[in-house]
Amino acid sequence: MEHIHQFSLTKKERLCSKRLIDCLFDGKGKSFSNFPIRVVFKSVPRDTSIAQVSVLISVSKRRFKHAVNRNRVKRQIREAYRKNKHTLTEVMQCHTEENLLVGFLWLSDQLHKSNEVENKLHHLLLRISEQIRKNPTKGIENGNAV
Repeated sequence: MEHIHQFSLTKKERLCSKRLIDCLFDGKGKSFSNFPIRVVFKSVPRDTSIAQVSVLISVSKRRFKHAVNRNRVKRQIREAYRKNKHTLTEVMQCHTEENLLVGFLWLSDQLHKSNEVENKLHHLLLRISEQIRKNPTKGIENGNAV
């Protein structure tokens, strides 16, 4: 049944809780960029009310004044994540006692092509996977910004 929904992005996979968002951006998570996207991620103790990997997508109003442009960028990031999320979910299968919170932040003032956004995001997901493999359990939780 899991393979049917492999490429979906459900409500449970979206990071909506203010408490968890504050936890993600408390300065104790790791982050790095692949312009035009910055990713912030943090491991937290297991919470069954959310998916094992939960994502937040943010595009600042300062970057794009028109909502149509912000929505386009968010849609591009969502689609790229949806297609490539298996790189994270496969790694997190070993970490059953943890949840991974991930935030994608848009850094550019320009619109980019969807395939470029997907390539950049895929590269970021691979880097997150490497970090998780190198630093099992407490390594992610106690890491500083890179």
